[in-house]
Amino acid sequence: MDLREKVALVTGGGRRVGRALALALGERGATVAVHHHESFAGAAEVVQAVVRGGSRARAFGAQLTRHEAPAELVRQVVDAFGRLDVLINSAAIMVRTPFGEVDAESWDRMFALNLRAPFFLSQAAAPHLRQARGAIVNIADLAAYETWPGYIPHGLTKGGVVQMTRSLARVLAPEVRVNAIAPGTVLLPDDWSQADAARLAETTPLGRSGTPADVVAAMLYLLDAEYVTGETIVVDGGRHVRSTTT
Repeated sequence: MDLREKVALVTGGGRRVGRALALALGERGATVAVHHHESFAGAAEVVQAVVRGGSRARAFGAQLTRHEAPAELVRQVVDAFGRLDVLINSAAIMVRTPFGEVDAESWDRMFALNLRAPFFLSQAAAPHLRQARGAIVNIADLAAYETWPGYIPHGLTKGGVVQMTRSLARVLAPEVRVNAIAPGTVLLPDDWSQADAARLAETTPLGRSGTPADVVAAMLYLLDAEYVTGETIVVDGGRHVRSTTT
Protein backbone atom coordinates (compact mmCIF):
# COMPACT_ATOMS: atom_id res chain seq x y z
CA MET A 1 0.00 0.00 0.00
CA ASP A 2 1.34 3.39 -0.99
CA LEU A 3 0.65 5.35 2.20
CA ARG A 4 1.29 8.77 0.71
CA GLU A 5 -1.93 10.81 0.81
CA LYS A 6 -3.55 8.06 2.91
CA VAL A 7 -5.00 8.67 6.38
CA ALA A 8 -4.26 6.20 9.18
CA LEU A 9 -5.85 6.14 12.63
CA VAL A 10 -3.72 4.51 15.35
CA THR A 11 -5.43 3.96 18.69
CA GLY A 12 -3.14 4.13 21.68
CA GLY A 13 -0.64 5.87 19.42
CA GLY A 14 1.08 7.88 22.13
CA ARG A 15 2.90 5.11 23.96
CA ARG A 16 4.62 1.75 23.74
CA VAL A 17 3.95 -0.28 20.58
CA GLY A 18 1.23 2.08 19.33
CA ARG A 19 3.76 4.91 19.32
CA ALA A 20 6.16 2.91 17.13
CA LEU A 21 3.35 2.03 14.71
CA ALA A 22 2.21 5.64 14.40
CA LEU A 23 5.75 6.90 13.80
CA ALA A 24 6.35 4.25 11.13
CA LEU A 25 3.19 5.20 9.27
CA GLY A 26 4.27 8.82 9.29
CA GLU A 27 7.69 7.85 7.96
CA ARG A 28 5.94 6.10 5.07
CA GLY A 29 4.12 9.31 4.20
CA ALA A 30 0.73 8.70 5.79
CA THR A 31 -1.32 11.35 7.52
CA VAL A 32 -1.53 9.99 11.06
CA ALA A 33 -4.42 10.41 13.49
CA VAL A 34 -2.84 9.65 16.86
CA HIS A 35 -5.44 8.57 19.38
CA HIS A 36 -4.74 8.89 23.09
CA HIS A 37 -6.58 8.75 26.38
CA GLU A 38 -4.25 9.57 29.25
CA SER A 39 -1.06 9.77 27.19
CA PHE A 40 -1.59 13.25 25.75
CA ALA A 41 2.08 14.21 26.11
CA GLY A 42 3.20 11.08 24.29
CA ALA A 43 0.68 11.63 21.50
CA ALA A 44 1.84 15.24 21.12
CA GLU A 45 5.45 14.05 20.78
CA VAL A 46 4.43 11.59 18.06
CA VAL A 47 2.55 14.31 16.20
CA GLN A 48 5.56 16.61 16.35
CA ALA A 49 7.89 13.86 15.12
CA VAL A 50 5.62 12.98 12.20
CA VAL A 51 5.27 16.62 11.19
CA ARG A 52 9.03 17.15 11.40
CA GLY A 53 9.39 14.20 9.03
CA GLY A 54 7.21 15.91 6.45
CA SER A 55 3.83 14.21 6.99
CA ARG A 56 0.64 15.46 8.58
CA ALA A 57 -0.55 14.37 12.01
CA ARG A 58 -2.97 15.34 14.73
CA ALA A 59 -3.78 14.02 18.20
CA PHE A 60 -7.32 12.92 19.08
CA GLY A 61 -8.37 12.26 22.66
CA ALA A 62 -11.02 9.65 23.47
CA GLN A 63 -11.87 7.30 26.31
CA LEU A 64 -12.69 4.28 24.18
CA THR A 65 -14.43 2.41 27.00
CA ARG A 66 -17.34 4.85 26.62
CA HIS A 67 -20.01 3.36 24.38
CA GLU A 68 -20.22 6.30 22.00
CA ALA A 69 -16.48 7.03 21.84
CA PRO A 70 -15.38 4.73 18.96
CA ALA A 71 -17.88 6.12 16.45
CA GLU A 72 -17.20 9.66 17.62
CA LEU A 73 -13.45 9.21 17.19
CA VAL A 74 -13.86 7.94 13.63
CA ARG A 75 -16.17 10.87 12.84
CA GLN A 76 -13.63 13.37 14.18
CA VAL A 77 -10.81 11.88 12.13
CA VAL A 78 -12.85 11.90 8.91
CA ASP A 79 -14.04 15.45 9.59
CA ALA A 80 -10.44 16.55 10.11
CA PHE A 81 -8.83 14.81 7.14
CA GLY A 82 -11.67 14.01 4.76
CA ARG A 83 -11.07 10.26 4.56
CA LEU A 84 -9.85 7.17 6.40
CA ASP A 85 -7.74 4.47 4.72
CA VAL A 86 -6.11 2.51 7.54
CA LEU A 87 -7.24 1.60 11.06
CA ILE A 88 -4.69 0.24 13.54
CA ASN A 89 -6.44 -1.06 16.66
CA SER A 90 -3.60 -0.90 19.17
CA ALA A 91 -5.07 0.59 22.36
CA ALA A 92 -5.31 -2.01 25.15
CA ILE A 93 -4.57 -2.70 28.77
CA MET A 94 -2.77 -5.69 30.26
CA VAL A 95 -3.42 -6.10 33.97
CA ARG A 96 -2.32 -9.00 36.14
CA THR A 97 -5.53 -10.66 37.39
CA PRO A 98 -4.78 -14.06 38.99
CA PHE A 99 -7.64 -16.54 39.03
CA GLY A 100 -9.54 -16.13 42.28
CA GLU A 101 -8.82 -12.40 42.37
CA VAL A 102 -10.65 -11.32 39.21
CA ASP A 103 -13.47 -8.84 39.88
CA ALA A 104 -16.27 -7.75 37.57
CA GLU A 105 -15.02 -4.18 37.33
CA SER A 106 -11.57 -5.12 36.01
CA TRP A 107 -13.11 -7.75 33.70
CA ASP A 108 -15.53 -5.21 32.18
CA ARG A 109 -12.84 -2.53 31.79
CA MET A 110 -10.48 -4.94 30.01
CA PHE A 111 -13.12 -6.29 27.64
CA ALA A 112 -14.41 -2.78 26.92
CA LEU A 113 -11.04 -1.48 25.78
CA ASN A 114 -9.35 -4.59 24.38
CA LEU A 115 -12.25 -6.12 22.46
CA ARG A 116 -15.42 -4.04 22.36
CA ALA A 117 -13.71 -0.81 21.31
CA PRO A 118 -11.83 -2.27 18.32
CA PHE A 119 -15.01 -3.92 17.08
CA PHE A 120 -17.01 -0.70 17.17
CA LEU A 121 -14.13 1.30 15.76
CA SER A 122 -14.03 -1.14 12.85
CA GLN A 123 -17.78 -0.94 12.40
CA ALA A 124 -17.74 2.86 12.36
CA ALA A 125 -14.73 2.97 10.04
CA ALA A 126 -16.03 0.34 7.61
CA PRO A 127 -17.91 2.66 5.21
CA HIS A 128 -14.85 4.89 4.85
CA LEU A 129 -12.45 1.97 4.52
CA ARG A 130 -14.66 0.33 1.92
CA GLN A 131 -14.66 3.51 -0.14
CA ALA A 132 -10.87 3.73 0.14
CA ARG A 133 -10.31 -0.04 -0.31
CA GLY A 134 -8.33 0.22 2.90
CA ALA A 135 -7.11 -2.06 5.66
CA ILE A 136 -7.44 -2.85 9.35
CA VAL A 137 -4.61 -4.22 11.47
CA ASN A 138 -5.57 -5.38 14.96
CA ILE A 139 -2.98 -5.84 17.68
CA ALA A 140 -3.67 -9.13 19.45
CA ASP A 141 -1.19 -10.87 21.75
CA LEU A 142 0.62 -14.17 22.22
CA ALA A 143 -1.77 -14.63 25.17
CA ALA A 144 -4.45 -15.44 22.60
CA TYR A 145 -2.68 -18.76 21.99
CA GLU A 146 -1.23 -19.61 25.40
CA THR A 147 -2.63 -20.02 28.90
CA TRP A 148 -1.20 -17.44 31.30
CA PRO A 149 -2.63 -18.10 34.78
CA GLY A 150 -2.11 -14.52 35.93
CA TYR A 151 -3.71 -12.97 32.85
CA ILE A 152 -6.79 -15.05 31.96
CA PRO A 153 -9.17 -12.14 31.17
CA HIS A 154 -6.46 -10.47 29.09
CA GLY A 155 -5.93 -13.67 27.12
CA LEU A 156 -9.65 -14.02 26.53
CA THR A 157 -9.87 -10.51 25.10
CA LYS A 158 -6.96 -11.15 22.77
CA GLY A 159 -8.38 -14.49 21.67
CA GLY A 160 -11.50 -12.52 20.83
CA VAL A 161 -9.43 -10.10 18.76
CA VAL A 162 -8.08 -13.02 16.69
CA GLN A 163 -11.60 -14.33 16.03
CA MET A 164 -12.87 -10.81 15.34
CA THR A 165 -10.11 -10.42 12.75
CA ARG A 166 -11.24 -13.55 10.92
CA SER A 167 -14.90 -12.54 11.03
CA LEU A 168 -14.33 -8.96 9.87
CA ALA A 169 -12.04 -10.15 7.10
CA ARG A 170 -14.93 -12.16 5.72
CA VAL A 171 -17.68 -9.55 6.03
CA LEU A 172 -15.56 -6.65 4.73
CA ALA A 173 -14.04 -8.48 1.75
CA PRO A 174 -13.23 -7.72 -0.96
CA GLU A 175 -12.96 -3.99 -0.32
CA VAL A 176 -11.18 -4.09 3.07
CA ARG A 177 -8.43 -6.41 4.23
CA VAL A 178 -8.38 -7.24 7.94
CA ASN A 179 -5.39 -8.84 9.66
CA ALA A 180 -3.80 -8.95 13.09
CA ILE A 181 -0.43 -9.17 14.83
CA ALA A 182 0.09 -11.19 18.01
CA PRO A 183 3.29 -9.90 19.61
CA GLY A 184 5.21 -11.80 22.22
CA THR A 185 7.75 -10.02 24.40
CA VAL A 186 8.59 -6.85 22.52
CA LEU A 187 8.17 -4.54 25.52
CA LEU A 188 8.09 -5.69 29.12
CA PRO A 189 5.18 -4.65 31.32
CA ASP A 190 6.15 -1.61 33.37
CA ASP A 191 6.30 -3.60 36.62
CA TRP A 192 8.56 -6.42 35.35
CA SER A 193 12.23 -6.70 36.27
CA GLN A 194 15.41 -7.31 34.30
CA ALA A 195 15.43 -10.82 35.77
CA ASP A 196 12.04 -11.38 34.17
CA ALA A 197 13.46 -10.12 30.86
CA ALA A 198 16.44 -12.46 31.06
CA ARG A 199 14.24 -15.46 31.86
CA LEU A 200 12.01 -14.74 28.87
CA ALA A 201 14.97 -14.34 26.53
CA GLU A 202 16.46 -17.64 27.70
CA THR A 203 13.20 -19.50 27.03
CA THR A 204 12.65 -17.97 23.59
CA PRO A 205 13.88 -20.08 20.64
CA LEU A 206 15.56 -17.09 18.98
CA GLY A 207 17.37 -16.36 22.24
CA ARG A 208 16.23 -12.78 22.73
CA SER A 209 13.25 -10.58 23.29
CA GLY A 210 11.85 -8.54 20.45
CA THR A 211 11.35 -4.82 20.00
CA PRO A 212 8.50 -2.63 18.73
CA ALA A 213 10.36 -2.53 15.40
CA ASP A 214 9.47 -6.21 14.94
CA VAL A 215 5.78 -5.36 15.22
CA VAL A 216 6.24 -2.41 12.86
CA ALA A 217 7.74 -4.74 10.25
CA ALA A 218 4.73 -7.05 10.50
CA MET A 219 2.30 -4.14 10.20
CA LEU A 220 4.02 -2.78 7.09
CA TYR A 221 3.99 -6.24 5.54
CA LEU A 222 0.26 -6.63 6.18
CA LEU A 223 -0.47 -3.22 4.69
CA ASP A 224 1.56 -4.14 1.59
CA ALA A 225 0.30 -7.74 1.24
CA GLU A 226 -2.71 -7.24 -1.01
CA TYR A 227 -3.59 -10.96 -1.14
CA VAL A 228 -3.59 -11.54 2.63
CA THR A 229 -6.67 -11.15 4.81
CA GLY A 230 -8.02 -12.86 7.93
CA GLU A 231 -4.54 -13.76 9.17
CA THR A 232 -2.80 -13.22 12.50
CA ILE A 233 0.99 -13.04 12.39
CA VAL A 234 2.63 -14.19 15.62
CA VAL A 235 5.72 -12.09 16.33
CA ASP A 236 7.27 -13.79 19.35
CA GLY A 237 10.72 -15.15 18.51
CA GLY A 238 9.24 -18.64 18.33
CA ARG A 239 7.83 -18.83 21.86
CA HIS A 240 4.59 -20.37 20.58
CA VAL A 241 6.48 -23.36 19.13
CA ARG A 242 8.79 -24.05 22.06
CA SER A 243 8.41 -27.30 23.98
CA THR A 244 6.60 -27.02 27.29
CA THR A 245 7.97 -30.35 28.57
CA THR A 246 11.73 -29.71 28.39
